[in-house]
Amino acid sequence: MDIMMKKNCWEFKKCGREIGGVNAAKDGICPAACNAEADGFCDGKNGGRACVYVIGTLCDGECRQAYESKEKLCGKCEFYLQLKKEYPDRMTIFSYVDYMIKHDKRRSAGDK
Repeated sequence: MDIMMKKNCWEFKKCGREIGGVNAAKDGICPAACNAEADGFCDGKNGGRACVYVIGTLCDGECRQAYESKEKLCGKCEFYLQLKKEYPDRMTIFSYVDYMIKHDKRRSAGDK
Protein backbone atom coordinates (compact mmCIF):
# COMPACT_ATOMS: atom_id res chain seq x y z
CA MET A 1 0.00 0.00 0.00
CA ASP A 2 1.43 3.37 -1.06
CA ILE A 3 1.23 6.23 1.40
CA MET A 4 0.20 9.39 -0.40
CA MET A 5 2.91 11.92 0.24
CA LYS A 6 1.73 15.27 1.54
CA LYS A 7 3.13 18.70 0.71
CA ASN A 8 6.73 19.13 1.85
CA CYS A 9 8.28 22.31 3.23
CA TRP A 10 9.90 23.29 -0.07
CA GLU A 11 6.55 22.92 -1.85
CA PHE A 12 4.73 24.92 0.83
CA LYS A 13 7.35 27.68 1.03
CA LYS A 14 8.15 27.57 -2.72
CA CYS A 15 11.83 28.11 -2.00
CA GLY A 16 13.15 26.10 -4.95
CA ARG A 17 15.95 24.63 -2.86
CA GLU A 18 14.86 21.02 -3.25
CA ILE A 19 16.80 18.56 -5.43
CA GLY A 20 16.32 19.83 -8.98
CA GLY A 21 14.64 23.00 -7.72
CA VAL A 22 14.91 26.32 -9.52
CA ASN A 23 17.20 27.80 -6.83
CA ALA A 24 19.21 24.67 -5.99
CA ALA A 25 22.16 25.39 -8.31
CA LYS A 26 22.40 29.04 -7.25
CA ASP A 27 21.63 28.80 -3.51
CA GLY A 28 22.29 25.15 -2.70
CA ILE A 29 20.04 22.28 -1.72
CA CYS A 30 18.40 22.53 1.68
CA PRO A 31 19.39 19.70 4.06
CA ALA A 32 15.70 18.89 4.64
CA ALA A 33 15.26 18.13 0.94
CA CYS A 34 18.05 15.54 0.89
CA ASN A 35 17.63 14.02 4.37
CA ALA A 36 16.66 10.50 3.27
CA GLU A 37 16.82 9.22 6.86
CA ALA A 38 13.65 11.20 7.68
CA ASP A 39 11.79 9.95 4.61
CA GLY A 40 8.18 9.19 5.53
CA PHE A 41 8.07 11.22 8.74
CA CYS A 42 4.54 12.64 8.90
CA ASP A 43 4.01 11.29 5.36
CA GLY A 44 6.66 13.51 3.77
CA LYS A 45 9.53 13.03 1.36
CA ASN A 46 13.00 13.02 2.91
CA GLY A 47 13.01 15.72 5.62
CA GLY A 48 10.22 17.70 3.97
CA ARG A 49 7.88 17.35 6.94
CA ALA A 50 10.63 17.14 9.55
CA CYS A 51 12.38 20.38 8.61
CA VAL A 52 12.14 21.78 12.13
CA TYR A 53 14.33 18.90 13.34
CA VAL A 54 16.86 18.96 10.47
CA ILE A 55 19.90 21.05 11.37
CA GLY A 56 21.15 23.49 8.76
CA THR A 57 17.89 24.13 6.91
CA LEU A 58 17.89 27.22 4.76
CA CYS A 59 14.55 28.81 5.56
CA ASP A 60 13.85 32.35 4.44
CA GLY A 61 17.46 32.72 3.29
CA GLU A 62 18.84 32.07 6.76
CA CYS A 63 20.80 28.96 7.73
CA ARG A 64 19.55 27.55 11.01
CA GLN A 65 22.28 25.48 12.63
CA ALA A 66 21.16 24.74 16.19
CA TYR A 67 17.90 23.16 17.28
CA GLU A 68 17.47 25.77 20.01
CA SER A 69 17.44 28.61 17.48
CA LYS A 70 15.27 26.59 15.10
CA GLU A 71 12.73 25.99 17.84
CA LYS A 72 12.20 29.75 18.29
CA LEU A 73 12.18 30.66 14.60
CA CYS A 74 10.27 27.62 13.33
CA GLY A 75 7.66 28.01 16.06
CA LYS A 76 6.31 30.97 14.06
CA CYS A 77 6.41 29.22 10.67
CA GLU A 78 3.02 28.66 8.99
CA PHE A 79 4.15 25.28 7.67
CA TYR A 80 5.26 24.05 11.09
CA LEU A 81 2.04 25.31 12.70
CA GLN A 82 0.07 23.41 10.05
CA LEU A 83 2.04 20.24 10.80
CA LYS A 84 1.33 20.62 14.51
CA LYS A 85 -2.39 20.75 13.72
CA GLU A 86 -2.18 17.70 11.44
CA TYR A 87 0.05 15.68 13.79
CA PRO A 88 -0.30 17.11 17.32
CA ASP A 89 1.21 14.01 18.93
CA ARG A 90 4.06 13.55 16.43
CA MET A 91 5.53 17.05 16.10
CA THR A 92 7.91 16.82 19.03
CA ILE A 93 11.65 16.22 19.09
CA PHE A 94 11.01 13.01 21.04
CA SER A 95 8.60 11.69 18.42
CA TYR A 96 11.09 12.53 15.66
CA VAL A 97 13.95 10.75 17.44
CA ASP A 98 11.68 7.75 18.05
CA TYR A 99 10.80 7.70 14.33
CA MET A 100 14.47 7.89 13.35
CA ILE A 101 15.35 4.97 15.64
CA LYS A 102 12.48 2.81 14.40
CA HIS A 103 13.17 3.58 10.74
CA ASP A 104 16.95 3.48 10.80
CA LYS A 105 17.77 2.93 7.11
CA ARG A 106 21.27 1.70 7.96
CA ARG A 107 20.06 -1.44 9.70
CA SER A 108 20.27 -4.68 7.80
CA ALA A 109 17.08 -6.57 7.00
CA GLY A 110 17.94 -9.11 9.71
CA ASP A 111 17.90 -6.47 12.46
CA LYS A 112 14.27 -5.45 11.95
